[in-house]
Amino acid sequence: MDFQAHIRSLALVSLSLLAGFSVHAQAPQQADFIVAVVNSEPITNSEVRSEVRRITLQLEQQRQSVPPTEELRRLVLERMVNDRIQLRMARDTGIRVDDAAVDQAEQSVAQQNQIDLPALHQRLAKDGVSVATFRAQLRDQLTLARLHERDVEGRIRISDQDVERFLQDQQNNNVDPLTQDINLAQILIAVPEKATAEQTALIFQQAQKVLSRIRAGEDFGRLVQELSAADRNNGGQLGLRRADRYPPLFVTATQQLGVGGVSEIVRSGAGFHILQVVEKRAPATATRFVVQSRARHILLRTDAKLSQTAAIARLADVKQRILAGSTTFQAQARALSQDGSAEQGGDLGWANPGMFVPEFEEVMNRLNEGDISNPVVSRFGVHLIQLIERRRVELNPQQVRESVRNQLRQSRYEETYSTWAQELRARAFVEMREPPQ
Repeated sequence: MDFQAHIRSLALVSLSLLAGFSVHAQAPQQADFIVAVVNSEPITNSEVRSEVRRITLQLEQQRQSVPPTEELRRLVLERMVNDRIQLRMARDTGIRVDDAAVDQAEQSVAQQNQIDLPALHQRLAKDGVSVATFRAQLRDQLTLARLHERDVEGRIRISDQDVERFLQDQQNNNVDPLTQDINLAQILIAVPEKATAEQTALIFQQAQKVLSRIRAGEDFGRLVQELSAADRNNGGQLGLRRADRYPPLFVTATQQLGVGGVSEIVRSGAGFHILQVVEKRAPATATRFVVQSRARHILLRTDAKLSQTAAIARLADVKQRILAGSTTFQAQARALSQDGSAEQGGDLGWANPGMFVPEFEEVMNRLNEGDISNPVVSRFGVHLIQLIERRRVELNPQQVRESVRNQLRQSRYEETYSTWAQELRARAFVEMREPPQ
């Protein structure tokens, strides 16, 4: 997913998080002006600035890099223009979202924030957002979702020949490094977020010394335990998975290495990494068997009121109380978990590989049945995970083909959406305006 698609996805899901609205009340008041006109509808500078702040807040909460302000502003304005065009298209072609659907969406937002509707409305008012504005944005989100389902997903056609071709290619083509299954181990020499250039240079020298020790024959696993700032369990291994689910930097640094090979130093936002290839497997043919996992979890979402550190400490305490027998995992999930599985005691049901985000799945896969993890940080918040059981399930030929069909449909969505959106844009009147001098 490119960053423009990511900005669009943030816009579509952000209404489920109240944090996205607080920035409106904090915006300083400045003289406003029109920056774009879309089919006679204006987009103002204050609207763009407010959306840029909201997207920035979400990226920071998800601990993702934030583009330079002007670049982010350009991306946000483009997305807003496209949204206006698409909402007009939806209205003109008869898509309507009734009050009952908006009511249900509003209730969902309240439930996700573990409050009732009156409390939700109070929090919106405190942040300077009227209920009418909030409901209008919910209605727009639902309208766009229905339009995309009808006009974008409806364009995607996966034929039987497409499925056969994919299965044949999967069997014949083992040359793409991103289709390989790999397991990497890492040593992370952390660099503080606000480190100076001099501090960073000194830390890089430390990383070089560690790499020299490895080249001289010292055991990688022992150095993981001695020096790594990342997870040291299982020798620092990150888990066997498709290469495209690893950071691209890691894949690039190791794709020419054989099993046991050690990379040069890799720089990331976290610091300096030294990577060892633990295992490599060529892509298999269509999967006939899968190992399904059934787990339960407790999710705490982090925000201004609950820091990541506090969430980790809280779940660590919960784990100790469960292990001591003073409570149960299910009871704590019902009381604390901030997602839809809470009512089921955190039970996530049977899951095929790849259904969860990598940072969650890697930890779950290392658990034995009945084990409870330490707190796990993901893009959604902080989790406590318990593995209930595993089972090996054979897929029949029809299930294999349906799985391939779904993969192809997902892989073609962004291209289909982009083409469709460009076609709408070409038919619309769009005037971009320069700021007043």
